[in-house]
Amino acid sequence: MIQALLEVYNKHMQMTITDISAFTNEEDIWKTAEGINNSAGNLALHIVGNLNYFIGNILGNTGYVRDRDAEFSSKGIPQQELVNLLQATNTMLSTTLSGLKDTDLNNVYPIDKFGEGKTVGYVFVYLLAHLDYHLGQINYHRRLLNK
Repeated sequence: MIQALLEVYNKHMQMTITDISAFTNEEDIWKTAEGINNSAGNLALHIVGNLNYFIGNILGNTGYVRDRDAEFSSKGIPQQELVNLLQATNTMLSTTLSGLKDTDLNNVYPIDKFGEGKTVGYVFVYLLAHLDYHLGQINYHRRLLNK
C-alpha cells in the first residue's frame, strides 16, 4: 500500500505542478473570477501547508510550522517559487512515505484532527482526496483564465 500511495501522491503532485506551471500569465495565478474565493496560487500554498503539516510535521518529524492564514492571504509569490514549494512538498511526501511500512498505516494517527481513532492510512487517503479537490479547482481556474 505504501508503494501505491507513493505513486498516486507523486502523480497528483506532478499534475499540480504542471497546472501551476501552465499559467501563461503569471499574474493570473493570483486572480479570482466571480464566485471563486481562492486563487490558484493560494490553493497551491494551501496544498503545501496542509501536506507539510499533517504528513511532514506529524508523521515525518520535519519540524514544519504551518501558517494557515498566510496560505490564503499571501499574494504575488512568483510562479517558479510556487513550483519549487510544490516540488519540495512532493520530495517530503516521498521521503516520509518511504520511511513507513505497510503495517504503519494501521496505527492510530497521532492527533485527533480527522476524528478519534482514525488510522494513518485513513489520513493519507483523506489528504489525497483533499489534494485532488484543490487540484481540480486549480485546473479549472487555470482554464478559465488562460483563454
